[in-house]
Amino acid sequence: MARPLMRAQFQAQVQAPLPSAPELVLVTDLDGTLLAGEPADRRRLYRWLSDCREQVLHIFATGRERSSVAELFQAPEHALLRQPHLVISDVGCTVACGDSLELVPLVVDDIERQWQPFAEQVLALTQGQPGLSPQPVCAERRHAFDADPELMDPGLMQRLRQVGVDCVFSDGRYLDVLPPGVNKGSTLQRVLELLELQQVPVVVAGDTLNDLGLFQTGYAGVMVGNAEAPLLEWLPQLPNTYLANGAGCSGILEGLEHFGFGGLLAQGAS
Repeated sequence: MARPLMRAQFQAQVQAPLPSAPELVLVTDLDGTLLAGEPADRRRLYRWLSDCREQVLHIFATGRERSSVAELFQAPEHALLRQPHLVISDVGCTVACGDSLELVPLVVDDIERQWQPFAEQVLALTQGQPGLSPQPVCAERRHAFDADPELMDPGLMQRLRQVGVDCVFSDGRYLDVLPPGVNKGSTLQRVLELLELQQVPVVVAGDTLNDLGLFQTGYAGVMVGNAEAPLLEWLPQLPNTYLANGAGCSGILEGLEHFGFGGLLAQGAS
C-alpha cells in the first residue's frame, strides 16, 4: 500500500483529528512519568499539552491496558490531563485512538498475527508457576503477570525467550510476555512511519524497564529522575538519553528544555 494511502487509512481508523504538521512528537509513559512529579509541574505540563494540541502530537506509551487508561480520566486528580492523540498500551502490543480508545487495526492486526503462534505455548509455560499471578485485566496480545522475584523460577524467562517471545520484568513486580520484537519503541516507530512523521523531532520519556524500547529507538530520551535502578544501568548505552534531576513531569519539562524545546514550552500556559 502506498504511504499516502496508509496515512489516510490510519487517520480514518483513528477518527479523532491529529495535528496536520506537528513541531514535536512527545511520547510519555504514564505511571512514574506523566502521572508523577511536583504538582505545579504536573499542572504546567498538562496545561501546555492542552494548549499546544496542534503543535505537539502527544502519545501515551504505557504498560496499562485500555480500560485502565480510560479510568485515568475519571479521577479528580487528573482533571487537567487531556486525552492524548494516540495511545500505545499493553507495553507496545496495542495502538488506539486517544479520544475513543478504539483500536487502530492497521497496526494492531500485524501485532496480533505475531502473537497468535505463541499465545498458547506461553500460557502452558507460565501456568501454575510460583511467584506469578495473572493480572486481573484483559491484557491484549501479551500475557501480563504480577511477579514476585523471590519466588519465581530463575530459569523461567530464559525458557520463554527460547520459545521465541520477549520478556520484560519492570518496576520489580511486573512480568510482561510479548510477541517477538514488539515493544513500546518498535510500535512507536511503526506509527510514525504510517503517519509519515519520521522527519519530525521526537522526545520519549519513561522510568522503568518497559520503557527501554523507547530509549533504544535513538530518539531524544528523557529518563526521569525517579527511574528504577535496572533502567539506569542501561544509560551508558543510550547516548541520546538525558537523565533528568526531576521526577515525573518535572523531569519531562527539564528534558524538553535540555533538547531545545524551551521556545515551544513558552507557547503554552505557564
